[in-house]
Amino acid sequence: MTLFEKIIAREIPADIVHEDELCLAFHDISPQAPTHILIIPKKPLPRIGEAESGDRDLLGHLLLTAGKVASDLGVNQEDEGFRLVINNGKNGGEAVPHLHIHLLCGRPMTWPPG
Repeated sequence: MTLFEKIIAREIPADIVHEDELCLAFHDISPQAPTHILIIPKKPLPRIGEAESGDRDLLGHLLLTAGKVASDLGVNQEDEGFRLVINNGKNGGEAVPHLHIHLLCGRPMTWPPG
């Protein structure tokens, strides 16, 4: 069972900002920006590279939820903005083998990332 599955099962506490039937969003315990939220599916899906066509609705839901969470936190403004990041695999920066979207905001983001 992954760390995120334990958070979904409430075996590990998290500062949850959103929950619905498909996903959970909570503050990252090691934030890389003033606001750093993780949006995870409740369905165990190791990474975006293993998603299949049957996951299309779930993936869309995760992105829409990221926008909603940003708006709920008051950061969905054009001038402030936010960044969404999905890591895939070791060299992509994946630390937990459970698909998750990082919502980062509260500071200027540079380009290119990394």
